Amino acid sequence: MAKTVTSANRVWQVLLLLLAAAGISQQATLREASEDFYTAAVVEFSQADGADLTANLADNLAGYLELINSPNATAADIMVFPEMTLNTMNSITYVPAPEKKATPCLDDPSAEYYDPFFVEISCAARNVKRYIVININEKQLCSDTPEDTRPCASNGHNIFNTNVVFDRNGTVVSRYRKVHLYLNEPRNTTVVPEVETFETDFNVTFGHFICFDIAFYVPTLELVEKHGIRDFVYTIKWHSQLPFFTALQVQLGWAYANDVNLLAAGASRLEYGSTGSGIYNGRKGTLTSVIKLDEGERRIYVAQVPKYKKTEPQRQHRIARQVQKRVREPTPEQKTQTTSSGFVMTRDYLEQYKTLWLDQSLAGSMKADVCHGKLCCHFELEWNPLETEAGDESSFGYRLAAYDGWRNQPNVDPNYVRNCGIFACSGVSIDDCGYMLSAEQFRLNLSRILIEAKYPKSQEILLMPNSVRDNLMPLEPAQFEWSVQEEEKSHLLSARFALAKTEALSNLLAFAIFGNYYDEVCTYGTGTPEKDIQCGYKPTDDGAAELRFFASWLHLLLAVGFVYYLRN
Repeated sequence: MAKTVTSANRVWQVLLLLLAAAGISQQATLREASEDFYTAAVVEFSQADGADLTANLADNLAGYLELINSPNATAADIMVFPEMTLNTMNSITYVPAPEKKATPCLDDPSAEYYDPFFVEISCAARNVKRYIVININEKQLCSDTPEDTRPCASNGHNIFNTNVVFDRNGTVVSRYRKVHLYLNEPRNTTVVPEVETFETDFNVTFGHFICFDIAFYVPTLELVEKHGIRDFVYTIKWHSQLPFFTALQVQLGWAYANDVNLLAAGASRLEYGSTGSGIYNGRKGTLTSVIKLDEGERRIYVAQVPKYKKTEPQRQHRIARQVQKRVREPTPEQKTQTTSSGFVMTRDYLEQYKTLWLDQSLAGSMKADVCHGKLCCHFELEWNPLETEAGDESSFGYRLAAYDGWRNQPNVDPNYVRNCGIFACSGVSIDDCGYMLSAEQFRLNLSRILIEAKYPKSQEILLMPNSVRDNLMPLEPAQFEWSVQEEEKSHLLSARFALAKTEALSNLLAFAIFGNYYDEVCTYGTGTPEKDIQCGYKPTDDGAAELRFFASWLHLLLAVGFVYYLRN
């Protein structure tokens, strides 16, 4: 009997071990899954805009807290809110330095030092055990930064446009202050631009930046190239501009070109042309996105984001410097367009581009080169006309365009652009280009688009695929072909952007290779040969060296032969 019991015990032990093993195996599977991805939520948010600023703050805060506690956000590891959709200048708060590891919910529960809304967000992050990113108006005593010798406001404070990151305990773990202010924002900048990152308990390190920062090297591309960051938090209140600078168009292009994850949360305000949120997985494109052209909204968009393997930052020859504030050249007032829903768009200065009208009489195909400055763009297009009603005399078409120069939008920091693209026009004049079009206005179905160009190397450069359709959504990676190859011994990059062979488009607004050269620092061929060498470029091998080498040997052989002849 004892043997029977012992045998039974052994059977149970084996079963328990098997069950335990099964449990361990299941947990391991869950851990492996969590090691492969994290869950992110971005918020498209329409802030209150009534005359009562206190009531607006209460409304915005209530909206934030409702979304934070929403069942749709339950699975999120990190949640990102947009730029400037919470507090205003009448409710500015201090923000603790991350190294203090302050938790406002615990350290200041009565909100005697921090503004009450700030304490409530800290408590909310703590309650839901989630990383929360907000963007706010922040104040700091000028006396806290004695190294800043610039004039201080009469109230003794600097005001910043600031991202704040709370961890799962409601602790402030990161703070970033916007570098590139937009349209004369009444705020300050730090003496030295901040380049900020934060680590998470799900083994991902994020960099973060704000809105128009994306158009500049510091801090965005510096985080990629010098710090090896592959995941980014991006808070925005974007002002969309056609044909190359609408919200999702820029977001996808930037994430794709850098092959990084981008969590972009956008403010939703039609009258500012502000909308556009998304989560992007590098070269694989959009995981989720939205652009609202008819009305504002307060909504969460959630996606599982694949994790990148840890990579070493790229090592580049760079000249250390601070951000230079370049004087912007005078430009005329920007043209705008307001849709029937009240969505306001601005338009780029297309008059500065060198353009060529697409001649639709050329039997449905065209090859052409367009040059501006030192940039030459090669275009190949094929198309079919769309059926139109009898008597329709619309002059719809496309212009092929090249631009090599500064992007001088009023009241913002300029950046240098080399751009090859096509854009839609409602008429033959350049004044008819760069606007939203209705579906009825399009007259061509494009079955082939190819753009090729050679771009000079630079210390600061990002070549991006750039496209947008009539719904202001970009093409996804499966819909296009993209390549950038370094030309041997020439210090040039050969870029190619083409519509996928399986695609045809009848609603295309723009398609371009957008080359951002930022502050035009150490761009090959733009200075003297001595400057190129100082920037790290070796002299190009044009064959002259081999010719000189061959000539030297030839002279030597002739001399030896002549001596031999004299001796004999």
